[in-house]
Amino acid sequence: MPPAPALRRARVGVAMLFLTNGALFANILPRYPEIKSVLGMDATTYGLAVAAFPAGAITAGLAAAALIRRFGSARVAVIGTLITSLCLLGAGIAPSGILFALGLFVGGAADAITDVGQNAHSLRVQRGYGRSIINSFHAIWSVGAVIGGSMAAGAIALHVPLGIHLSISAVLFCVVALVARRLCLPGRDETGERDAAARVEPAEAPARGIPITTIVAIAALTLIAIAGAVVEDAGMSWATLYLSTSLAAPAALAATGYIALVGAQFVGRMIGDRFVDRFGQRAVARVGGLLIAVGMGQALAFPTVPGTIIGFAIAGFGTATLIPAALQAADALPGLRHGAGLTLVSWLLRLGFLLSPPFVGLIADHAGLRTGLLVVPIAGIVAIVFAGVLTGRPPRR
Repeated sequence: MPPAPALRRARVGVAMLFLTNGALFANILPRYPEIKSVLGMDATTYGLAVAAFPAGAITAGLAAAALIRRFGSARVAVIGTLITSLCLLGAGIAPSGILFALGLFVGGAADAITDVGQNAHSLRVQRGYGRSIINSFHAIWSVGAVIGGSMAAGAIALHVPLGIHLSISAVLFCVVALVARRLCLPGRDETGERDAAARVEPAEAPARGIPITTIVAIAALTLIAIAGAVVEDAGMSWATLYLSTSLAAPAALAATGYIALVGAQFVGRMIGDRFVDRFGQRAVARVGGLLIAVGMGQALAFPTVPGTIIGFAIAGFGTATLIPAALQAADALPGLRHGAGLTLVSWLLRLGFLLSPPFVGLIADHAGLRTGLLVVPIAGIVAIVFAGVLTGRPPRR
């Protein structure tokens, strides 16, 4: 039976939100080296400043579940998008490193709430469809990231001032988000079944809390999500800088490292639902982790501009389903209220975005950026090890 027209419209609306979320941040990422140079930051200071975005997300992320239950996931996602766009614009034109970090901090806080809101609404739409479609939404996020990265690369090539470039991006994608709000499902999310499941009897939940199996699952899912976050952060924070400084690639070509990662990630997410339905989340995640380890491993072992761009692409393809799989599994964990598992894992995965930039920057200052990027193949290995918590091959219908 085909989905109702309201569900089809909502799917388009959620896709627009994911596209906007990917495009906004990707517009500023390739211009980080320019901002770093203008503000005179060394690698460690730059890494700390960039880490302000995930630090803001860590600070505000846990508020998402309560906001979603009160106002609805679609409204929360759209308002968060508007705030994020303004903060990224402010960060891009900041006259000092402190104000640059402050803009990223507030933008990260809004982005964390947006991320949970759009994922919660995507899972609401997925329940209406009765089959897996979450990877396709994350694929649209990758499309947005490619669009945003391409806009930034074009602006760099045409010498468009940073303030003008980011103003165009903010206005354009705020309009897209407002249109998306009209397409999403109305009202607040349905929470009855989840809240009923959360009311676990004391005999079923040790120490009057969450079942121990749920706690273990949250830890494993968080590590899988962080593995995906580390790979994405390598592309966002370091790909352009590594290609332009360590490998002497031209500025416009250096920006293609991140574009290659998110472009391949898009392909992986477009076909991800099909493979998950056939082989299960567990097998797909393990193959993805292997691709991450091998792809970036060869790029770092044999450093060339083409080989590195290909390595980022392979890593992007490998990480395609990691974060969606972790978020979907977290949303279905027993013993939690609506949105709680999704919010918690989404919040904790931000640790990867928070800790990765200063950690890589510290290593880069002492041993070179090539050594710092070894965190990427290590993340692939982590995904392989902890993928067992994900669902296996589904039964044949």
